[in-house]
Parts: sequence; C-alpha cells; structure tokens
Amino acid sequence: MPAPQKRPAYEPAARLLKPPRYDPGMARPTATVAGVVLILLRVLAGVIVLVSIAAGWDALLSDPDSVLEGFDPTPEGRQAALWLVIATGGTVLLIDLALAFFVFQGFNWARVFVMFISVLSISTSFTAWWAQGQEITIATTYVSLSIDILLLLALSSRSAAAYARRNERR
Repeated sequence: MPAPQKRPAYEPAARLLKPPRYDPGMARPTATVAGVVLILLRVLAGVIVLVSIAAGWDALLSDPDSVLEGFDPTPEGRQAALWLVIATGGTVLLIDLALAFFVFQGFNWARVFVMFISVLSISTSFTAWWAQGQEITIATTYVSLSIDILLLLALSSRSAAAYARRNERR
C-alpha cells in the first residue's frame, strides 16, 4: 500500500476552482457527517438556552434593565411573552433540524445556507465584542461561536462541497 500523497502548501487557482466530478454514488464524507453533528449540537445548545430562559423568566423580567415592550406587565402578559419567545426559538431550532437533515442528504443549498447563518452568527459575536465590549466567555457566546467556526470548517471542505454537488452535470 503506497503512502498517501502530501498536498502541496500552494495550489494553483485553476486546480482549486475545478468543479467536482459527476458522481451520484459518492460516499458521504466525514466532513459532512461532522457538520451535521455540529448542527445537532447547535440545536441541543439552543434547547438548553430555551429551557434556561423559561426557568429564569421571572428573574429575567425583574431585572431593572429588561424591558418588555408591547406586552402587558400583568402575569398573563408576561406568560404570553414567554410563550412567544419559546415559540420563536423552537421554530428556529426546528428549521435548524430540517437543515441538518437536508445537509445529511447532500443538498448544496442547505449546506450553503447553514454556512451563511454561521457567518452571520460569528459576525454578530465579533461586532458585539468590538463595538459594545461584550466579553466572549464560556457562559455567553464561546460555545456557540466555536460550534459555528467548526461548522464552517467542516461544511466548506472540499469533500463536503463535492458531496453536495455530486449530482451536478458539467
């Protein structure tokens, strides 16, 4: 068995831009599976955040800096606001779960959309750190930021892109 070839440090642009070959029978690469696992971890982290929001809702609203605009300050209004937050977050998580399924199946649009959302999330974290001085800690944005970076690395790999575009005829 010959030793694997080491890739050169510099690759010509023509080689990098060469489209993947048509191969409908291509096996699902590890990078795609890793990307799907990272999406599922992001969903799990979102569920944990929603549960913690629901558990600490009253403490969150009793904070003098929090403002609940557009809702009644009565207990019924506070409950309606909580349900709106949970429903919105749950919808986003369901969409993320559907995207994980589509990425696993090899749909290129889903892979690109997930990478776009990750770029937006990373950019938002950077902007909050740069402009507002928000610290990046394990308790706040470190976990989601690291998942998004790893997700970009996995889904932007050559093998994940080739798998997602394996059915395209050139």
